[in-house]
Amino acid sequence: MAGRVPPRQLAFALPHTENFDRDNFLEGPANAAALTLIDSWPEWPNRIMFVIGPEGSGKSHLAAIWAQESGARSTTASALTSASVPAALATGSLVVEDLEPKHFDERALFHLLNLAREEAAYVLITARTPPAALDVELNDLRSRLRAVPVVSLVPPDDQLFRALIVKFCADRQMTVDESVVGYLATRLERSSAAARRAVELLDAEALRQGRPITRALATEVLRNG
Repeated sequence: MAGRVPPRQLAFALPHTENFDRDNFLEGPANAAALTLIDSWPEWPNRIMFVIGPEGSGKSHLAAIWAQESGARSTTASALTSASVPAALATGSLVVEDLEPKHFDERALFHLLNLAREEAAYVLITARTPPAALDVELNDLRSRLRAVPVVSLVPPDDQLFRALIVKFCADRQMTVDESVVGYLATRLERSSAAARRAVELLDAEALRQGRPITRALATEVLRNG
């Protein structure tokens, strides 16, 4: 039996749900303006608002907090149709997520903005890019979008970035010490998406190898990931 290779432990991709409650939102300078907007409802500067930011920056979490507070329904920009607009605004407030170039019906969005104004409804739109950067063919829609106030989420500072790493680990019930958090924080791209991905890889590799989560394992994961 010499040379027999021991079996490798399999890592199963189990779902990990996030808690989008207000108490579970990590605050910092990067998201202060957007959080202030959410907390100040219904005293908004405009009934239609944009919250923009990179992937994983907290747009969906903020939208969920506002939806819970306002009773808003939620939809994605790509799913919005002209026929669905009246029902979407039935509660007087609506979240429209992920407004991406070329991935939405321009006439449906124009209808939504017009009806929201007529009915004095509130609409929160999330996107990665500002409305002025969208390549829109309808001139009237382009004008409307550019008139909507924008609140931006920016990359996290060091304290918030470390807190995000700890949160993502906690979401997956991973036990990590400060040396691991510090190592990741100084070597990852300063974005929530990069932190989330690194934690996912670290968790999967620890399960596969049957090893505790240490700085040495984190070094391997970043080197090979």
